[in-house]
Amino acid sequence: MRLRLISSSVLVCGCLAWSSVSAATKEPRIGYLYPAGGRSGSTFEMTVGGQFLKGATNVLVSGSGVDVTVLQYVKAITNKERNELRKKMRETQKSIQNAQKKGQPQPKMEVMDPESWPMDPRDLDVSEMSASDLKKLRAMLFNSKKQPNAQLDDRVLLSVNIASDAKLGKRELRLLTSQGLSAPVILYVNTFAEQLESEPNEKEGNRVLSLPVVLNGQIMPGDVDRFRFHAKRGQRLIANVQARALLPYLADAVPGWFQAVLSLYDADGKELVFVDDFRFDPDPLLRFEVPADGDYELLIRDSIYRGREDFVYRIALGELPFVERAFPIGGQVGKSTRVSLQGWNLPTRTLVVDGAKMGAGIHQVLPGAMEGARPVLVALDSAEEHRDSEPNNSLKLAQPIMLPATINGTISEPNDWDVFRFKGEKGQNISAEVFARRLNSPLDSLLKLTDSKGHQLGINDDERDEASGLTTHHADSHVLATLPATGTYCLHIGDSQNAGGDAFAYRLRLGAPKPDFRLRVMPSSINMFAGDTVKINVVAIRRDGFGGDINLELKDAPAGVVLSGGWVPAGQDKVVATLTAPKKMPSGPASLRIAGVAEVAGRAVRRNAVAAEDMMQAFLWRHLVPVEELMLNGVPRKWARPPVRLTSGTPVMVRSGDTTAISFRIKSKRMKSDLEFELSSAPEGVTLGNVTPVKGGVDITLIGDQEKLIPGQKGNLLLSAFMQQPIRGKDKKPTGKTRRVLYGLLPAVPFEIVDK
Repeated sequence: MRLRLISSSVLVCGCLAWSSVSAATKEPRIGYLYPAGGRSGSTFEMTVGGQFLKGATNVLVSGSGVDVTVLQYVKAITNKERNELRKKMRETQKSIQNAQKKGQPQPKMEVMDPESWPMDPRDLDVSEMSASDLKKLRAMLFNSKKQPNAQLDDRVLLSVNIASDAKLGKRELRLLTSQGLSAPVILYVNTFAEQLESEPNEKEGNRVLSLPVVLNGQIMPGDVDRFRFHAKRGQRLIANVQARALLPYLADAVPGWFQAVLSLYDADGKELVFVDDFRFDPDPLLRFEVPADGDYELLIRDSIYRGREDFVYRIALGELPFVERAFPIGGQVGKSTRVSLQGWNLPTRTLVVDGAKMGAGIHQVLPGAMEGARPVLVALDSAEEHRDSEPNNSLKLAQPIMLPATINGTISEPNDWDVFRFKGEKGQNISAEVFARRLNSPLDSLLKLTDSKGHQLGINDDERDEASGLTTHHADSHVLATLPATGTYCLHIGDSQNAGGDAFAYRLRLGAPKPDFRLRVMPSSINMFAGDTVKINVVAIRRDGFGGDINLELKDAPAGVVLSGGWVPAGQDKVVATLTAPKKMPSGPASLRIAGVAEVAGRAVRRNAVAAEDMMQAFLWRHLVPVEELMLNGVPRKWARPPVRLTSGTPVMVRSGDTTAISFRIKSKRMKSDLEFELSSAPEGVTLGNVTPVKGGVDITLIGDQEKLIPGQKGNLLLSAFMQQPIRGKDKKPTGKTRRVLYGLLPAVPFEIVDK
């Protein structure tokens, strides 16, 4: 058997029997839902817009009480079909004009309301449409402001039934097609009446609405939507927008989401209120105390008049509860904490957080009677709780505390500082961390560590927390320091913008560092064929100096699914691992769980990985957006293939200046044509050597370059197989040319670089 190098790849006549592309190549992608939610006890139709939605068969919604059925798929209209439709419309328009010249009646209108038109414009009989309807259709199909976007062109019509006792709040929806399972998107369940926008509504709302109500719409280029409602004097109205909350990041839009703005007008057209955000949240929240009985109008648009189908919004409008301030914004694990609330239309002024039923971390807490309000976020910790005691804004007035402690305080006015005094020992490691922005506080904290005379030892404004994937401005501070001498030290906290007020609450955790880690796994929907090997990305979010190995464990997986490369090596934040499916794998979605285990400060620590989506914001920034569940979907195929297994011990010790052998095995007798093997995720200095087919598998040699390799390097090696596929012409006959296509992925190989 002849072997030859092809650039960085190796060509081999192999006995690996897996099929061509290793996973579904056109996995469904949801761009938006409209409407993005509904009322409990109702049945309604929902449109899913996206890409590769053909063959939609089922819908998965998190939680219970929401049943969804696929009604219809509408493929994207092609330019050829669009031009043919334009031609027919022109012919109908000309026929109408000729009839008018002859004094003949216009052709009978087939449909009256564009809202009742079929989803697929190809189903319209334009020859029977009126001139006014032709104008509406032309505006829909040939809007010069609308930019083509292939990621939104496919559509699926769903029937959604929400049980009357369905749990209220946020759900996640995934679409299952013949090509795989989509990533989840958000929908909401509520008890308020739902109202869809009815175009045209740019000048004034179509009818007077009763409150409370949830308004649903889509903003197209240059679009402005208006809604009319009646209100009575003294009512304290809240208009709470969900726009970015529905679609957190739009990769191809600036600033990366639909930036909604709201205006409120009286019956004379006078603008009474304008809002474009709520504190640091780009989704606006409008507050308005009604001065007189009458009709009012709410307007929503994009801040710079952008728009397209995925600029979807929901506005909860009415005398809704609104929490303006919560304090304290956390408590101690194992104890109950009474949180004081201030705001509008609140059914209670006190929120009881039962720390006996919750673990450490950040939790959403909201009484059921406060539907429509933005949730209250609270943090629970094990350290003793303290409150800041004014005045404590200088070294002389510093508040004494004992370590470890968690301090609840407020930067109550502009230019305010809270200072805390504690005793420390020489060489003692100190961690001081602020939780404020992560708990919906507007505080942009600034943290300083000084000695008793005010000499600065450490300072921090913002620290990025990858676990907070929806945060775009990481405004919480964190200082790690080693005390230089035994004595008294002071910690100062203020607002970096010199702002302040009753809502500027914080939790300050002060004490010894708490080394720890969190895990994120992407993608949240993993599609694979029987016998297939696919990549998963694992990110470790390390805290307070923890840098050790994290070993990954696969839990609740279908029988026979194997995790390879299951570790995040010491000192690293991310790794690419693989999952391999068995030859007999059940079709359809199944829940999956991955946990990480590490030795931290002499004890074993286990953390469940959180599923996430790696999203891009505005062409540049990336965010790990957490989702509720990690799903593994078996994609049906006509025939099954045996999985490839790594049989070498791991981690493989790659010797600097020497060769290392690794072995893969497969239960198959079938032979395949020449394959090219390519190595990726390898450190500089590791290259492929000989690839030797053997009975039931293949042996691969790795070459370690002594000049380039650094002993101690760790990670996963990934090997991909490619094949040259013949290119056929329009007549389906071979052209004599070939193209290189992915044939399959081998299980990840954990490695460590060692001396020869």
